[in-house]
Amino acid sequence: MHVSAKTDYALRALIEIARAEGAAPLTAEAVGREQEIPRQYLQAILAGLRRAGIVRSQRGQGGGWLLAKEPQAVSVADVMRAVDGPLVSVHGVRPESVTYLPEARVLQSVWIAARGALRGVLESTTLEHLATGTLPPVVEEHSNDDDAWQPR
Repeated sequence: MHVSAKTDYALRALIEIARAEGAAPLTAEAVGREQEIPRQYLQAILAGLRRAGIVRSQRGQGGGWLLAKEPQAVSVADVMRAVDGPLVSVHGVRPESVTYLPEARVLQSVWIAARGALRGVLESTTLEHLATGTLPPVVEEHSNDDDAWQPR
């Protein structure tokens, strides 16, 4: 699985915004400074998240960025899809739409199974989890597995 810089930056920005929930909106400059995200790149990411209905902007003095939904209603998978598209694709196509010759058709099942496993972790982890540092049991289970930390 490849996590793009765009997804990483989007999630880091959303953690900042979620932590400020209930307070004044955060400016892109403040979020970028706290998370060391280039301002221009962050502006583009926030605009995409706004189009996806994840954040909203408030104009004027004291304006900035706010979550458009409750933090528990936005999953990591939602953010990844908003900034990068489908969780799993094969040559830019969703796995169920890929056509293989009979000898390689088994690959389609592998890609679909991988997507299902990713969904189990990414759809169960919300911005609330990230902002509070309390992860769901499925993520704790996988991340506490010593083998998961071994590079391959």
